Amino acid sequence: MDVSGGSGQPRSGNDEPAEPRAHPTAPAADPTERGPGETSGQPPATPDEPGRAAPTGKPDPDTDGESDTDARPKPPSDSRRAPDPSAPSDPSAPTEPSGTTEPSAPHGPAEPREPASGTSEPSAPQGPAEPREPAAGPRHAAHHAGTDAPRHRTEAHTEGTGGPGRPPQRRPEPGGGLLMGRPFGVPVYVAPSWFLVAVLITWVFGGQLDRVLPELGAARYLVSLFFAIAFYASVLVHELAHTVAALRFKLPVRRIQLQFFGGVSEIEKEAETPGREFVLAFVGPLLSLVLSGVFYAALLPVEPDSVPGVLLAGLMVSNLIVAAFNLLPGLPLDGGRMLRAVVWKLTGKPMSGTIAAAWVGRALAIAVLIGLPLLTQSLGSDAADDVGMDTVMDALLAAILAAIIWTGAGNSLRMARLREHLPELRARALTRRAVPVQADTPLSEALRRANASGARALVVVDADGTPASLVREAAIVGVPEHRRPWVPVSTLAQDLTDGMRVSAELSGEELLDALRANPATEYLVVEETGEIYGVLSAADVERAFVKAMARPS
Repeated sequence: MDVSGGSGQPRSGNDEPAEPRAHPTAPAADPTERGPGETSGQPPATPDEPGRAAPTGKPDPDTDGESDTDARPKPPSDSRRAPDPSAPSDPSAPTEPSGTTEPSAPHGPAEPREPASGTSEPSAPQGPAEPREPAAGPRHAAHHAGTDAPRHRTEAHTEGTGGPGRPPQRRPEPGGGLLMGRPFGVPVYVAPSWFLVAVLITWVFGGQLDRVLPELGAARYLVSLFFAIAFYASVLVHELAHTVAALRFKLPVRRIQLQFFGGVSEIEKEAETPGREFVLAFVGPLLSLVLSGVFYAALLPVEPDSVPGVLLAGLMVSNLIVAAFNLLPGLPLDGGRMLRAVVWKLTGKPMSGTIAAAWVGRALAIAVLIGLPLLTQSLGSDAADDVGMDTVMDALLAAILAAIIWTGAGNSLRMARLREHLPELRARALTRRAVPVQADTPLSEALRRANASGARALVVVDADGTPASLVREAAIVGVPEHRRPWVPVSTLAQDLTDGMRVSAELSGEELLDALRANPATEYLVVEETGEIYGVLSAADVERAFVKAMARPS
């Protein structure tokens, strides 16, 4: 049996819950930081242009007549310009005092600025009124959101990363148990549940050996353990058949896992055509049938009442059962995938094939739950001592198999619905508008610029305008309002790594793969040219994912 599509659920990598919060999801401007000409009615950021600021229509008095309608700062050369000696200094500029005490009022009377009408910040604690921001002299003008600096929209990636927004090629190990090897480059894991089933097979097969070869004594359990290992080696061959076929069709295989009831080949993508889907599903049972024939041929010259004869007969029958069981026409079995391919071919719709095969799988689960105990009871022993225990074991086995089939059919339906809605997840549509700021910019000033431009994220750039880090939303929420004028944004930022740069063109499964490969709370979204497009929050992706899955197919 093989399973396609991987897990499908994105990791948010966020230290905040995905549910809607009482405070805004993005850093909002401090209401005490607004200038006299600013209002609270900023137009919302459109998902198509997160890197641009929305015009406010009013000049900011702190920028000496420059407009706040552009969220791009001045070129870095301006930020390194010495302050003009003739410019009057603002005695109310806040400074961080030494020691552990709370910051006192700066030299001179500091007149608190009244908040604009109708503005509030629900998530920020109500602290004392903040001092007035310093006037925008030559240095502050270089940081202001209303100035122009095209260089801040370039070089958003580093050399050797494979281009802007390219997810790294190396993927983390999937895990899933004890690693046994990498045939064809695919890791094979033995799940802890296998050891439980190995003990169960050893006990059951040992009891049968006691009837056929009573002279073995306690050694029969060693023979039974060898049978359990050989049987799961046959299951591994079955799964390797799926893996080789998938690799032949250029489909990535995440791992092979041997577990309680057989094995699973985790193929991460769907076959492109129904013909390939049919072949991919059929090769597993075909190899099991071939193995059954091989063991039958090896059994012919061997004495039936010997240890080799009993082992070969058991392996022949078990592989025949594996092949027949997997050919049953219901998901998640191989026969169900073959049925799906046939319906897909007839209707031209893969979703129709999935629905048909999944519901047949659920009907099959009910049939196994009821029919398997009746079948084994009719073929079992008539001894009174054996009837009770055999009936209980058969009913337990049937219940476990029925639960596996029913759950697998439901998972197949959910995965099909996931693939149907995955294209709706587009990095460009989910990206937040961002404002570039330098590392020494106070948090209160950075939030004021973000609010003025309608942005919802902050990108820290160096002196050359190259993005260096992303200010974390969770860190902003944790800073009290009255501390924000003395907290530089660099202390709240996470350094950018190659995996935190994603292309604005990513969507669907490619986007989820990029985020899963590099878990983080925020990602820098860049254009193919390397220009900054905005910031993508993992929480936004998770909310969009849940919303898409909630919609009916």
